[in-house]
Amino acid sequence: MHNVVIRNIEPIDNKTLAEIVRSSLAEFGLDKPGTVYYDDTTDHLYELFQTTKSAYFVALVNNEIVGGAGIFPSNGLPSNTCELVKMYLKKNARGMGLGKSLIAKCLDTARETGYAQVYLETMPELKNALSVYEKFGFYYLSGPMGNTGHFGCDRWMLKIL
Repeated sequence: MHNVVIRNIEPIDNKTLAEIVRSSLAEFGLDKPGTVYYDDTTDHLYELFQTTKSAYFVALVNNEIVGGAGIFPSNGLPSNTCELVKMYLKKNARGMGLGKSLIAKCLDTARETGYAQVYLETMPELKNALSVYEKFGFYYLSGPMGNTGHFGCDRWMLKIL
């Protein structure tokens, strides 16, 4: 039996979360420019998510950080739209339903924060994630929204809340 906790990010989480994000991207060959692999904010998630109308949640299994996800009012998005961001799990934590729990928490928080829709950017190599997003009601867009700076992503999705 696993003891699973989902909580708000804390300053001490930065290093572990950055390692999870980068190792996940490298695992799929996505450690390339235009992704959060090279984004300086990846090393400072706690500070980034002090931004108004943002939130980041950390998943722990048996008191070990195994991943996280957040919502963020990314540059150039309409004021009623946030982005689902930094959604990553350690390899050994996948398939446990944690991704679904994190997404659900982010969507609930987006609604509570007053957002009307949630946008995300991803890559085709992350097939399992794409499938989960589709099950949550995200649909594909023909191009990006806003100006996230992540030109390495070529799948854009939106969910109306």
